[in-house]
Amino acid sequence: MARKEISTSPNWDDPDEAPPWSPEVFARAEVSKGDKVVRPATGTLTRGRPKSEVTKAHVSLRLDRDVLERWRASGPGWQARINEVLRKAVDA
Repeated sequence: MARKEISTSPNWDDPDEAPPWSPEVFARAEVSKGDKVVRPATGTLTRGRPKSEVTKAHVSLRLDRDVLERWRASGPGWQARINEVLRKAVDA
């Protein structure tokens, strides 16, 4: 069986077509001299989504099967709806 040839040539962007760097970009950039980092990047990009002001706790809760099945049958967002019911009970 003939093997499919895989293209190994990378798609390089022409550096002359890159947008110019603004002073803000230079201020955030990592500065290095040879292999030594003189000033690390400021870390404006972080991993994951931004932290919410209102955080929630992960809990393990045992519920009756029929109760859980009924909540799940109500469709997507059932956990949020349980949270709303509990919030109303706490605020009452």
